Amino acid sequence: MPDVKAGFARDWVEFTDPLAPEELYKCDLTWLTSNYTCIYGNGCCGVDADKPDAGCCSDGAYYTDEKDEAHVDLIAKNLTRDMWQYYDEAQPDKPGKKLRISEVGLDRDRKTRMIDGSCIFLNRVGHEAEGYTGTFGCVLHHLAPKLGVHFVDTKPDVCWQLPIRRSFEHREIGDRTQSITVIGEYERLAWGDGGLDFDWYCTSNTDAHVGAEPVYLSNRVELEKLMSPEAYLVLKEFCDARMEAIRVTQEESAKRNLPLFVIHPATVQAGQSDRANG
Repeated sequence: MPDVKAGFARDWVEFTDPLAPEELYKCDLTWLTSNYTCIYGNGCCGVDADKPDAGCCSDGAYYTDEKDEAHVDLIAKNLTRDMWQYYDEAQPDKPGKKLRISEVGLDRDRKTRMIDGSCIFLNRVGHEAEGYTGTFGCVLHHLAPKLGVHFVDTKPDVCWQLPIRRSFEHREIGDRTQSITVIGEYERLAWGDGGLDFDWYCTSNTDAHVGAEPVYLSNRVELEKLMSPEAYLVLKEFCDARMEAIRVTQEESAKRNLPLFVIHPATVQAGQSDRANG
């Protein structure tokens, strides 16, 4: 399926941060109530057509800061040869030195190391080796349940945040500056010129809008981490109300022609495809 056209109108909600009344959250309800779900290993075509099994791991993950890199280095020490395809390649050159899991990218920012054309933490499809029992995909993702934690605690920031995007705005109101935290979709446009080069991208593709739950429920842990548990509960109330209102409106669709809600186009098209195939 082709991507839906970018730049469509969206429904947003703003509310006061319950932990900081002087600040606001601005959240994309169209995205958060969409049926998007990650389909890696279940139909994902990858951002590079020649590496479909790499998903969005074709390049290394850029760290948000030194703390993020240090955290990944610490977590990676939990990995063993039976879990990780590139365990040997990641070991230090000399005893006592850091793991060889990071490098400097083309833009001079630090990132996870590339090896054999993709991220060093990506176990490749079909890999076999003596003693290896790992599963293809991100080994840091697979590590989380082994440690009894969510993957937000084992992966680089950018990897667990995507495809949710947290950004920041400032609104000038007279002599006052209002701080706004924006929670939305990491669509192609958000990647800049690089996003246009992706051969396939999930958030705008109907193939990925097949989730059993809307984003605000399936990505609850990530949203709580990006916002706060208290702010998430406020967001959930708005999303719950929107979902119920959409349900009622759809039941009365024969009586109404006014589009009261902006539904994510990829979710709409995915639903239309399901009905056509049903």
